[in-house]
Amino acid sequence: MDALGPIDLQHRGTERVIGCYLLETVDGATLFDCGPTSDIAALKAGLGSRGLQLTDVRHLLLSHIHLDHAGAAGVLVREHPELQVHVSEVGAPHLIDPSRLERSARRLYGEAFDDLWGELAPVPEQNVRIVGTSTLGLATFPTIGHASHHVSYLSDDGTLYAGDAAGVRIQPDDYVAPPTPPPEFDLEAWEGTIDEIGRRDPARLALIHFGVVDEPQPHLDKLRARLHAWTGLVRDGATQEQFLDRTTAERDHTSCHPDLVEKAMPLWQSYAGIRRYIDTLAD
Repeated sequence: MDALGPIDLQHRGTERVIGCYLLETVDGATLFDCGPTSDIAALKAGLGSRGLQLTDVRHLLLSHIHLDHAGAAGVLVREHPELQVHVSEVGAPHLIDPSRLERSARRLYGEAFDDLWGELAPVPEQNVRIVGTSTLGLATFPTIGHASHHVSYLSDDGTLYAGDAAGVRIQPDDYVAPPTPPPEFDLEAWEGTIDEIGRRDPARLALIHFGVVDEPQPHLDKLRARLHAWTGLVRDGATQEQFLDRTTAERDHTSCHPDLVEKAMPLWQSYAGIRRYIDTLAD
């Protein structure tokens, strides 16, 4: 078993869509992201395959609060009240009171919400820890652009636990794409994040969607290029139908796993986020 590899959460019965990472920190076993409540059984099975139970995990590091990354946090703390949850200052209030987050997500996903994500429970305030520049021995820094509250964690061995900041790439695929859902996609901010990741020169990128990338710079170059290409399409007036036609054709031609990419990052959401970004700039 690859000790650096993700625990596959087998989201909705499908492998290599959502993962999370188990790492050893200065204060014991720690998870990076946890997926949604709907995938807790797979999370526990993955921990079991590594000789652990949920109660053996002392900390949960969150990249951001989107449901595919953090939706299970409240339920996990309810089952394991000693679990400490680390998150950005901006994201913390929405863990403690997720009602606004849930309303927004239910508007986006409609009747599919419960099947996709399951229960969204609050995390007690006493279990929430605000990240600084170092968290359990990992360098911690903002990696915004996908979300304004996104952070990433860089370990001493050079692994960057990147969340969505380094995009989507279903290993061993070469296709790299940016998840740009509404409401917080910001091209300029994401450009700064890619620059900062490059400056820190990680040895590898641990992606939630999905797997470990061992050649960070070419990967980040592809991410940057596609960010500009997709934003340019919408800026130049592409309708949703035209955007989907172009990006779907490119993805299906380039990716070995287009069905998995779509499950990890529906292209209609990418269009909606870029459209909102362009419209906001015009206001």
